[in-house]
Amino acid sequence: MTVRQAFIGIDVGTSGIRACAIDAHEAVLASATTPLPAPQRDGTDVQQDPAIWWQALCDTLDRLAASLRDTQVARIALDGTSSTLLLCKPDGTPLTPALMYNDARAASAAERIACVAPKDSAARGTSASLAKYLFLRAQLDDAESTHALPRHQADWLCGKLTGQFHCSDENNALKLGYDPVARHWPEWLDELGIDRSALPEVVAPGTPIGPLSDSLVARWNWPGAQLVAGTTDSTAGFLATGATRTGTGVTSLGSTLVIKVLSDQPVFNASHGIYSHRLGERWLTGGASNAGAAVLKQFFGNCDIHRYSRLLDPDHLTGLDYYPLPAPGERFPVADPALAPRLTPRPSSDRVFFQAILEGLAKIEAEGYRLLHACGAPTLARVLTVGGGAENKRWEILRARKLGVPVLQATHSEAAFGAARLARGLTV
Repeated sequence: MTVRQAFIGIDVGTSGIRACAIDAHEAVLASATTPLPAPQRDGTDVQQDPAIWWQALCDTLDRLAASLRDTQVARIALDGTSSTLLLCKPDGTPLTPALMYNDARAASAAERIACVAPKDSAARGTSASLAKYLFLRAQLDDAESTHALPRHQADWLCGKLTGQFHCSDENNALKLGYDPVARHWPEWLDELGIDRSALPEVVAPGTPIGPLSDSLVARWNWPGAQLVAGTTDSTAGFLATGATRTGTGVTSLGSTLVIKVLSDQPVFNASHGIYSHRLGERWLTGGASNAGAAVLKQFFGNCDIHRYSRLLDPDHLTGLDYYPLPAPGERFPVADPALAPRLTPRPSSDRVFFQAILEGLAKIEAEGYRLLHACGAPTLARVLTVGGGAENKRWEILRARKLGVPVLQATHSEAAFGAARLARGLTV
């Protein structure tokens, strides 16, 4: 009897870890989810103990394995939040907490980088992983610093799965200074005192990087399972949609708002937080705002969010000009680490306040796509929506009117499904 093959995608998001197994025809075989606690936040400092991710990942795959007893797991791909970084020993032992994607404490390191990095490098800015690397390295003593390896969330977890911590993918490495056009670590990193030989080997997403470790093969009964290089969470969300047409935009409506357009050429503009991820010989051009559903959760519980979503009125706008950030600091379409949230005046009606926040998010999305086109991205043809906010049909109407193009909910919207497609051998 032929055993069905399974391809597993793992999405490590802000609020939880999700795993999805598909077969060779992309039918979903099983899925599992484990929630994550919120990262520790202190002003602009946002961090988390990476051990929390590993425990949640193991719990998730324990449950997934129980549903895959009649399948052979062939390949596994994992995505993580972009620019989330820690330092570890060569064997993967963490030397620091992980600074999350929206941590902005490394201002002085970012200033050093700005003096040497090309003006449109994605490694510029306080939230970029390169600034976090310099900041964290400065916190270690000389002996620790000499052997400290910078690893992104996806890099480190892939290392935990394989037992090897030498590798990264082109998408996660972008904001550490990797040049995706020339496909190497650039010489200007030397001016920051960085030993390029200590930086990870970088390969294209989907490249086989090693087998699952023997202990984990035994734990989950997945003999022959191979890890492939992963990607960032928003890129995995794009891959989930199956978009292949140049000019197709994908908006991820999760804790943060991320937009990407499929392009035949890269676009970089650091002053606006615009960057491009290589995907084969094509590019995903876009940016990530700090605004998103995390703002709603500061003011509304889940029941209120569902109730007020049904009461949205796209035909009668509030007229309130909000810029709904969860805390000071923005990455895109305005790259300003000091940008303050704008959530006043607050109306007496919570329903109106709720709608005004969503109008503000729709305005950020529309401005983001307009800016991408002005900087060289292709003309926007349509927008597919992924993430939790994709199910809000009234918000979809409001957004379509702001964007001036059709807005559709993607058939598949989970980043874990996109990672599973990458594991199966996706080409765009």
